Amino acid sequence: MLIVVAWRIHHLTKIGREVPNSTCSIYFEETEWKALYAFVNKTPELPEKEPTISDATRMVANLGGFLGRKGDGEPGTITLWRGLLRLKYIHESYMVFLPFLKSGP
Repeated sequence: MLIVVAWRIHHLTKIGREVPNSTCSIYFEETEWKALYAFVNKTPELPEKEPTISDATRMVANLGGFLGRKGDGEPGTITLWRGLLRLKYIHESYMVFLPFLKSGP
């Protein structure tokens, strides 16, 4: 099972670097990237166009502790692993509260 998790993390690292302008739906489910975007940007308002895989990778890396300073380079597998772990819980919470977002107060 750990090999599957390791492969998924490595895959995100690789596609984030090799095809950075692709849409993030090549890796993330629709509700995953929406939960990620809403949490990172602290808003329920979603963008008209979905983020690129590079942008989504950076958002996940930020959840894992990546600072993104000028000399930091690209996020690595450990940072992405930490971020994906946090994203799992963020996504679960998003799915619980999604019906309330759609129905309004």
